[in-house]
Amino acid sequence: MADLQGKTVIITGGARGLGAEAGRVAVAAGARVVLTDVLAEEGRTQAEKLGEDVRFLRHDVTSEADWREVVDFTVAAFGRVDGLVNNAGISGGSHPLEQQSVEGFRQVIDINLTGVFLGMRTVIPVMRENGGGSIVNMSSAAGLMGLALTAGYGAAKWGVRGLTKVGAVELGTARIRVNSVHPGMVHTPMTAQVGIAQGEGNYPQTPMARVGEPPEIAEAVAFLLSDAASYITGAELAVDGGWTTGPTVQQLIGR
Repeated sequence: MADLQGKTVIITGGARGLGAEAGRVAVAAGARVVLTDVLAEEGRTQAEKLGEDVRFLRHDVTSEADWREVVDFTVAAFGRVDGLVNNAGISGGSHPLEQQSVEGFRQVIDINLTGVFLGMRTVIPVMRENGGGSIVNMSSAAGLMGLALTAGYGAAKWGVRGLTKVGAVELGTARIRVNSVHPGMVHTPMTAQVGIAQGEGNYPQTPMARVGEPPEIAEAVAFLLSDAASYITGAELAVDGGWTTGPTVQQLIGR
């Protein structure tokens, strides 16, 4: 387990799914955590469940004012910000590109990409003042390859990957590390609704032939937040069971 003793971390989209699990792992590793989400009731419940070193704040990641409030709240509660996990996002549905509405495309870009930009921009001055920090941006396997039926989502996640690189090269001498995590198919409340199931052999598209579990993503996030990753910046960490590595033997034989 990563060591996050003495660190304060903001995690967006923390009410459920990957964000909630990232919060749980961070607390277990010794961090003080501020969870944020638009799902206020679920977020408060999750924060209470995780203990006295966790706070919750309702937060629209597309709002500059909300971002300022989150960072100010975190500094007031815990004195500093050492880590930011830009996890909040939406899928935007599954559509062929020519059937994707402009309104839907813009909404996904605004939440999944502009929200990440706003978070980075808002937290950087505080991290500079602290002498450094770690930003972990949640991208996707869809940010490493062209994934059909994900025009808005894929574009946003590629954008997150690129924005991560920009942040890494600009902020290295400020000792602010910026990395992206690229989950593959993971079993969460969102994916369960579309029929994604747990268990071995349930996802033959990957070399490991299964979907991931939230703790597997959260542990990778915690590592990048920790000092164990002190010489890692601008990296893109695929946590996808090998999905983006290439087609499996079974897929090739089946052609």
